[in-house]
Amino acid sequence: MATAKPKKKNPRLASGRKRVRQDAKLNAANTSLRSKYRTAVKNVEKAVAAGDKEKAKDAFAKAQSIVDTVADKGIFHKNKASRDKSRLSAKVKALALSASTAA
Repeated sequence: MATAKPKKKNPRLASGRKRVRQDAKLNAANTSLRSKYRTAVKNVEKAVAAGDKEKAKDAFAKAQSIVDTVADKGIFHKNKASRDKSRLSAKVKALALSASTAA
């Protein structure tokens, strides 16, 4: 079995201890936003898979806002955010087109 990761030493300097505290806060905030981003994308994909056009549109509108926020904060690159929004938009539009042709 693999051994456990070695325990990190505590920094001696006050500035180092402060940096550790700041990094912990930033890491928690970034993790939370990354989770919110992934959840928003999943919600759109679930609605598209279920074939619910209205729910997909609503979820996509919410997801766009979250994706932009996460990109602005630098958690994901702006190009990745743009690419994800484009792909989700294409899925929602395809669902709308298939629903209108079937009706």
